Amino acid sequence: MSKHRPVERAVKCQPRGEGFTLSFFSMASLCEVLVETQDEKLALEMGQVAADEAWRIEDKYSRYNKSSLCSKMNAKAGEVVQIDSETYQLLEFAHQCYEMSEGAFDITSGILRKAWHFDGSDNIPSKESVEALLKFVGWHHINYSLETFSMNKGMEIDFGGFGKEYAVDRAILLLSIMANVPFLVNYGGDLATFGKKKNNEPWQIGVEHPAFKAQQSTIVTVKEGAIATSGDANRFLLKDGQRYSHILNVTTGWPVKDSPASITVAAPKCIQAGFLATLALLQGENAEAFLQQEEIMYWSIR
Repeated sequence: MSKHRPVERAVKCQPRGEGFTLSFFSMASLCEVLVETQDEKLALEMGQVAADEAWRIEDKYSRYNKSSLCSKMNAKAGEVVQIDSETYQLLEFAHQCYEMSEGAFDITSGILRKAWHFDGSDNIPSKESVEALLKFVGWHHINYSLETFSMNKGMEIDFGGFGKEYAVDRAILLLSIMANVPFLVNYGGDLATFGKKKNNEPWQIGVEHPAFKAQQSTIVTVKEGAIATSGDANRFLLKDGQRYSHILNVTTGWPVKDSPASITVAAPKCIQAGFLATLALLQGENAEAFLQQEEIMYWSIR
């Protein structure tokens, strides 16, 4: 859930082929729901439900919203905070990601952004400023139960590592209950599908190339399931010809070296695909080898 300027919360509807495209902005991204139906009223209702849920998740878990639960949890570091079942489930997922990545995927590492500002400049932080923050990084300092959460004073958590993908999966769930029509939910390139299109045709999705120069998008064909992309297209530093990715090694506090510019991963759920894409980037030069070893379908751009 990236930093963003306030935008008007409205859903737009446009005809598209055999159905409609519903679009809105949330989580600093253009969000779209492609619905294969001739029923415009139904399509509008589906788009509104998806948008309302995306905005709800953004309001609840964005660290940039001072009134969000995430901000409250960070502001009360060192104290016990009451949480609900949804937040407990997200913390459980974060714990699983931490365990599966052997500590590389850690939602407490967002505090390192106080030293790193990935704005495309050459402003590299000092070694001292990074090391000063490392003492506040560490999932093992988190304690939580079904109803409570606590962490050491000075620590922060950040749900942004999987918030958008979670919102995609929530939209798929809610819309599949509303209507039995084929649809695709695409939030800033992280997407998932439901149902089969007419004549079992696949969805054609373009994945933008993150390199400096304009290049054609990679076209990904999706029949079912989800895909998510992780990369440094808009979040990096560049100094003396060296590109510094926003993907950080939580042990050193410095960017992972020699990772692909972009990794797109396919998985049954969008939240799974997003985690696997980020986990691959954390492998650096071994990103593709890791995905091949795990027999995961992916697209890599270097």
